[in-house]
Amino acid sequence: MTFDFMLPYYGDVRLMQDAVRSVLAQTDPDFRLVVVDDGKEPEVPGWFEALGDERVHYTRNEQNLGITKNFQKCVRLSEADHVVIMGCDDLLHPHYLETVRALIADHPGIGMVQPGVEVIDGSGQVAYGLADQTKRRLYAPQVKGRRLMGGEELATSVLRGNWLYFPSIAWRGEALRGVNFRDEYSVIQDLALVVDLLELGEQMVIDESTTVFQYRRHAVSESSVQAFSGTRFTEAERYFSAVADRMDARGWPKAARAARFHSASRLHAVTMLPGALRRGHREGVRTLAKHAFTGGRRAH
Repeated sequence: MTFDFMLPYYGDVRLMQDAVRSVLAQTDPDFRLVVVDDGKEPEVPGWFEALGDERVHYTRNEQNLGITKNFQKCVRLSEADHVVIMGCDDLLHPHYLETVRALIADHPGIGMVQPGVEVIDGSGQVAYGLADQTKRRLYAPQVKGRRLMGGEELATSVLRGNWLYFPSIAWRGEALRGVNFRDEYSVIQDLALVVDLLELGEQMVIDESTTVFQYRRHAVSESSVQAFSGTRFTEAERYFSAVADRMDARGWPKAARAARFHSASRLHAVTMLPGALRRGHREGVRTLAKHAFTGGRRAH
């Protein structure tokens, strides 16, 4: 067995069950699904037991670990040559695994595979809001078919604006387990992981030829709640400052400039300001305004 789907779970039971069913519906049946439950919904353990599928491994945390530690646990529990850490409300198309395996076969030793993704809303309808349109039009590289990226080129691209869809990415297991998620981040940990792997020489193949993953974008998510209060952007400032210094030390000046300017993150803060004002988050407004209008002054 060479493929692990790791599912860190917390939240809506029905959406999680749909996510699980989408894994079990793969045309390529050679995989392991590991669900790490960080919640307390009483019906969930029995539902998994009733599946009766030996490929499915379910465990519930004795205590709530939170997002980052549960993600770290998923990485530690992974065993396969290649690993996906999918969202518990996302959906795979039936040919996801078949498609990703073919991409890996064509690029032996590849560290990361970003397959084709479409965005859905809370009801499952395809929907591209402002954030996703901006990702695709301003920040994502233009890819017709497939493209291999790595090093400073990809680091610069994602530090300017993180256009990746993290839950859809297939990771080379050994590389992922060798790095794991950083303890100090709870919102920007996905970007940090990608950049850490790029610094170690890993590359990514991007495939836009076939859509095989549905990424669910909710109107209000954990990260957007933090964004209204400014928490997300306090963390972002800390990360971009630290990684810019690392990029300079590595001799990647374009990536360092992209990190210091972090234009997508600043634009995101601008879009969140009206919501913070409506909610009366005074401290959040100050944090968002600082991030939006004073970020990037160190860029050179």
